[in-house]
Amino acid sequence: MLLRLFLVFTLVPLVELFLLIELGRLLGLMPTLAIVITTGAVGAWLTRRQGLKALAAVRSDVEHGIVPAAGLLDGVLILAAGLLLLTPGLLTDTAGLLLLVPRVRTAIRGTAKRAIQRRLEIGPTEVIDTTWRSPEE
Repeated sequence: MLLRLFLVFTLVPLVELFLLIELGRLLGLMPTLAIVITTGAVGAWLTRRQGLKALAAVRSDVEHGIVPAAGLLDGVLILAAGLLLLTPGLLTDTAGLLLLVPRVRTAIRGTAKRAIQRRLEIGPTEVIDTTWRSPEE
């Protein structure tokens, strides 16, 4: 796990830097800066809009007595999209914009659900018998 984090935090910035330099070489400084700033601004706007929509869905689920698992996971993915979009770079912007596409989030949500279920099924469960009592007793 530590190796993966090390690779992510070293390779991704290097690839981002390389892509930005190449884009700057192809288009020039001002168009490259405009692309980075525009994707950040549009991404922030989209993230806010979809984040508020996800929050409304969570509230609605809670009001109807439904566990808001999908809405909460959507909220986490939208937050991740916002963080990726605020990070300058083409790769992170692309990943952030993809996370803002509802169908992509649905696919990731399904994958995450299966991964969580596998993790829960791995180990044996042990039930500990307990007694509950009210603090007034």
